[in-house]
Amino acid sequence: MEANIREINEKIKREHVIIEQLFAEIGKVIVGQKYIIERLLIGLLANGHILIEGVPGLAKTMCVRTLAHTIHTKFQRIQFTPDLLPADLIGTLVYNPKDGNFTTKKGPIFSNIILADEINRAPSKVQSALLEAMQERQVTISENTFPLEEPFLVLATQNPIEQEGTYPLPEAQVDRFMLKLKITYPNKNEEKQILERMSRGTEPSVNAVIEPKEIFRLRELMHSIYIDEKIKDYIIDIVFATRQPEKYKLESLKNLIAYGASPRASIMMTVAAKSHAFIQGRGYVTPEDVKQMGMDILRHRVLLSYEAEAEEKTSEDIISAIFDQIEVP
Repeated sequence: MEANIREINEKIKREHVIIEQLFAEIGKVIVGQKYIIERLLIGLLANGHILIEGVPGLAKTMCVRTLAHTIHTKFQRIQFTPDLLPADLIGTLVYNPKDGNFTTKKGPIFSNIILADEINRAPSKVQSALLEAMQERQVTISENTFPLEEPFLVLATQNPIEQEGTYPLPEAQVDRFMLKLKITYPNKNEEKQILERMSRGTEPSVNAVIEPKEIFRLRELMHSIYIDEKIKDYIIDIVFATRQPEKYKLESLKNLIAYGASPRASIMMTVAAKSHAFIQGRGYVTPEDVKQMGMDILRHRVLLSYEAEAEEKTSEDIISAIFDQIEVP
């Protein structure tokens, strides 16, 4: 067993050069924001969609666009608006009066990396069309079903302010996002670097440093990363504590949680922890990997009760209390 772990560790260290190249290329454009860049790469490795929340001007769109430009893939930015139709997203049938036949015109969803900008501004029909693409990785137009080309990744942004005229994402769709990220403002030094870099009048360019086949190879290697049974039990305990907090001496949380995390959370946390270990250049998962990814995996999967809202508790408060209580292996 130790020999296998050592072998995986050596492979990860060799392949970690690609991750370093991606960080370097993205760093040409993006100042700071290590958290979001790291999470975007984790989503790419884990084949998981990401929802990014933050106020305007924090480079959410630029981060996604820059990541896409470092990969030899097709990238499509879709601006979600209240008048957007499902056909604008997935495509439609076009009638040809000359021969009386219909031909399929594919929409912008037929790309590899999709930036769904301000996803909560589109109506529920559009969100449902995106849901099939995210979960099934296919699109249905009339009677025909078209598989989406891999890699396929949806990176969506939403604005936590200006909620007037928005359509909140249904829980079923939010659950399809592997991670929900919350971006904060840069610090003083980072903002000064941004000011100096962006006031030159020219935007730095990035080079594509990775092919899709390399992404698939890295994903296979990531899944081979060793995770101990005790860490698996640790993940299960964390997820079960969101459903049955009283069994983990968290009676105070029982009336604050309306619905706990689903089994998808356990799967996502395991895969995300492996991806985080890969990003750190390790061939094995530690409890710290689970802790680092836990909030991003669970914050949109733990639904609060009216009592929690009345007490002004957030899902982050609940999750922090669970992590503080569950014993670390």
